Amino acid sequence: MAAEKPAFPQFSPRRRFLTYGNGYDPAEAAKDCVVYLDQKSAPRVLFSGEDLVEVSLPAGTRVIYAKPPIPGLQDPAAAIRHALEHPENMEPLSALLQPGMKITIAIDDISLPLPMMKLPDIRQSVLEIVLDLLASQGIYDIHIILATSFHRRLTVAEMKRCVGKKIFRAFYPDRYYNHDGEAPDGMVELEQTAHGERVRINRRAAESDLLIYVNINLVPMDGGHKSVGVGLCDYPTLQAHHTPQTILASDSYMDPARSAISHSCDRIGAVIDKHLRVFHIETALNNRMFDRTSDFLGRNEDRYSATDRFKLKAAQFALSKMSASMKRKLFFRIPAYYEMIGVHAGETVATHKKILQHCYDQYCIPVEGQSDVMIAGITFVSPYNVNSIMNPLLVQVMALGYFFNFYRNMPVVKKNGVMIVTHPCYDEFDPVFHPSYIEFFNRILTETRDSAELQRKYEKEFATDPGYIRMYREGNAYHGVHPFYMWYWGENGRAHMGKVIVVGSISKRVPAILGWDAADSMEQALEMAESYIGRKPSITLLHFPPILMADMIGTPETIPARPPETIGVRD
Repeated sequence: MAAEKPAFPQFSPRRRFLTYGNGYDPAEAAKDCVVYLDQKSAPRVLFSGEDLVEVSLPAGTRVIYAKPPIPGLQDPAAAIRHALEHPENMEPLSALLQPGMKITIAIDDISLPLPMMKLPDIRQSVLEIVLDLLASQGIYDIHIILATSFHRRLTVAEMKRCVGKKIFRAFYPDRYYNHDGEAPDGMVELEQTAHGERVRINRRAAESDLLIYVNINLVPMDGGHKSVGVGLCDYPTLQAHHTPQTILASDSYMDPARSAISHSCDRIGAVIDKHLRVFHIETALNNRMFDRTSDFLGRNEDRYSATDRFKLKAAQFALSKMSASMKRKLFFRIPAYYEMIGVHAGETVATHKKILQHCYDQYCIPVEGQSDVMIAGITFVSPYNVNSIMNPLLVQVMALGYFFNFYRNMPVVKKNGVMIVTHPCYDEFDPVFHPSYIEFFNRILTETRDSAELQRKYEKEFATDPGYIRMYREGNAYHGVHPFYMWYWGENGRAHMGKVIVVGSISKRVPAILGWDAADSMEQALEMAESYIGRKPSITLLHFPPILMADMIGTPETIPARPPETIGVRD
């Protein structure tokens, strides 16, 4: 007699919570990720916007590569169903449902993941299962809201891609739409936190019998109470934490335990949970950004095969024949090959804790000691320019906001050290997606780079400008105040770094306005860094992409980057 087939064969508690497929061990996977260059090392391949550049770095340079991808779950649909029926600190979703309920489902917008993942999108995969469950319980008053906060409204094509044709046709436009933080009478104020933070939430979500949030946790900053409390709020709530003061108090915001932003979101989330019933669904992805034709971009260049080198030269040649706009369109058409490595559901904090561990398992690499210089290549995409131009403010936020903050314990670079980035720094802005950025960069940032002064003198003007509000509500523009948030986002990076040097900028004006130096080559940039530091600097290259995080060991500036006698030896 055949054995009975278990309901969830791939998800025993041990398989789901303690181990990954194919014997993947996060600690073992990190051992080959830190490399020290010697005189014979090959040039490193970096992104510089839409181009791939090769740079030669001095012997002794420390290069940190991303871990290999954690194997994706063999049956994501089974994992999702398991999470819904075995939630954290809550009853199963099915037990919370009753016929005739008013349900709102909120989902992340296309700022996650980056680049857009191959189809089916993870949002579609979760929604199909949740909607089938709701229908089986006789629930039809369902709205799906894109939790855009003050991001731009998604286009119709982008909305369709997120959820798939079937869901799109059934719900768009009346029951599937973008959140509108400026809709008259569209928000509800619940109360204030003990810290005076105003908690204002989308009215439809607030007045529902159950709010279900579907999250994609690409990096540790995502998810948790940030999902509802930021994604479905408006300006008075964003004022609580989207400030230079809160950014400066975050060390780093990829480490929620040490992030003032996360602490504020948690306080706001506690108020939301007091007034609303929220069922949180979080998913974690691996870092499989590239397919087989381009996965060499995440490898150690000294280990390139002849085929890898051919692919690199072919890619560089093809890109050299295209305009910047053509290259941009090409890259945005190539999806990332992310796979789901974890899914949990239930009470927000407990769910988020489980998902954070998946993120740290995939990204965190032990790194001993800070460096004088940190190098990073800035790609063509950020969370805020999907299907658009990487404008100067977004180059800044990727460098000082994101890449600088990919650490735990302490920054990769020493206090008053040097950051070197590669990017063309186009003096270009998308007038449809980023209209207020144009005025902010050309009128306001040329007057002052002081965030506190920008906040005091100009933020309210942009936040309440009727024209910018209209473009946010009726078009596809980021809210008028959004460029301020992008500048603030780099505040702790600016406060920590002594100098930022950009290599390959085609504009002299852009680095000058940002307060950066410019160099024609990496060699020149390193000479400038040495002159600034006053001695031969220790150097660390963070080899993005894929995503990685430095788990810094030791105390600031007390441990040398590498003993001289071990240069050329790999960890």
